[in-house]
Amino acid sequence: MDIVLTPLLKADIELVRIWRNSPEVAQYMYTENEITAEQQETWFNRIKDDESCRYWIIEYDDKKIGLASITGISKTLGSCYWAFYLGTDVPRGGGIGSKIEFNILEYAFNELKLNKLRCEVMIFNDKVISMHEKFGFRREAYYRQHVKKNEKWVDTVGLAILSEEWNKQKEFMQKIIYRT
Repeated sequence: MDIVLTPLLKADIELVRIWRNSPEVAQYMYTENEITAEQQETWFNRIKDDESCRYWIIEYDDKKIGLASITGISKTLGSCYWAFYLGTDVPRGGGIGSKIEFNILEYAFNELKLNKLRCEVMIFNDKVISMHEKFGFRREAYYRQHVKKNEKWVDTVGLAILSEEWNKQKEFMQKIIYRT
């Protein structure tokens, strides 16, 4: 079973807000504040027509399980950032994150024709850092005390992959992820 990325709709924003406010998701976010329904609607109205970003609901086995995004799309720099999270009550493991990453890489490099895909991950999220590195992402930056979590400053790793690197890695990753 593959994942499906469907564009974020207004009808989805309450579900996304519930996920985002959950401790399981909030621990990996730069901000921890509880998001109100009004704030969520304001955010959606700001991003829905913004050409520098894309947001998708992640569906797996006909169930909405999370949110994926590409932000900071720059044709000048030929790059963008990406992120995703799985909602609550979603089984971890089983390759779901890898399938999401594969689809985002394909979109960034084949649809948007960008040169570089970037992300930032808090240093304690070693599973996600490891997953990105398996795809060919390289550490390009180390941001000391980049975000405050639970009253403590946390370092963040900046990772990136180039289109040419993905083209070399893609077939190998596809065989692993989809067992083809």
